[in-house]
Amino acid sequence: MLPLKALDDEEGQRLPESLPPVIDAHVHLFPDGVFEAIWRWFERYGWPIRYKLHTPRVLEFLFSRGVQKVVALHYAHKPGMAAFLNRYMAEVARADPRVIGLATVFPGEEGAGRILEEAFASGLRGVKLHCHVQCFAPDAPELEEVYAACVRHGRPLVMHAGREPASPEYRCDPYALCGVERTEAVLRAWPKLKLCVPHLGADEFDGYERLLERYENLWLDTTMVVADYFPVRPPERLLRARPERILYGTDFPNLPYAWDREVKKLTALKLGDEAEAALLGQNALRLFDTDEGRRPR
Repeated sequence: MLPLKALDDEEGQRLPESLPPVIDAHVHLFPDGVFEAIWRWFERYGWPIRYKLHTPRVLEFLFSRGVQKVVALHYAHKPGMAAFLNRYMAEVARADPRVIGLATVFPGEEGAGRILEEAFASGLRGVKLHCHVQCFAPDAPELEEVYAACVRHGRPLVMHAGREPASPEYRCDPYALCGVERTEAVLRAWPKLKLCVPHLGADEFDGYERLLERYENLWLDTTMVVADYFPVRPPERLLRARPERILYGTDFPNLPYAWDREVKKLTALKLGDEAEAALLGQNALRLFDTDEGRRPR
């Protein structure tokens, strides 16, 4: 992935009132300095960041525009960061019940299991890992401690295990580490693990559609690949195959286009009222086991 260009597309002031409740299941929250380092990397190797907002302004921006809740993600770039990042996320989530905060850990770091135990005890609702940034394969042995902790506590894992969007500037080759067959090995070995793969598994869309049909412990999110920005585009049938296990997500604030571009593209597909309500919000509430997600419909 070479540096891509920003889109000067028009943004809405607010989500349409006609939409069902919207939960953005892929929002990044980091301490200020980490955010700024990530933005510098993206500006050089990824794409221009349209919304350089720190955590309080990220939340203010989205909630003021009609997003009801966010699933807040972060990831540790090296060993020793995770406990600090998790404390930060737990404080943000405690301060605002509209934030569903997830933990992170660096796979294989000393005390990884203890780090996750402390994170779950602090109220964090799952785990986020990133194969490209953290340089691990989904089926690597050092992940077993993470998978076991998630299963033990019934917490979902959001893991960027697809090959795209990739960059030659990562410290490792995402194509060598990631592949749909390696994700399938995890699903098969850990049938009680609730696993969500972002970006609809880009770029192996056909393979992830097959996994959705075969494994009831797999979810996907739509982040950035439905926005018609990358050259790889998912087939519409992937969104229609199992809409009860697909989540709407954006990657906000790290976007090169309008904040509501993804939701506009999704609603234009006319998936149907039930599927749209599930995809835009209900699936996230159920996956992350919130009070709203447990209420009978």
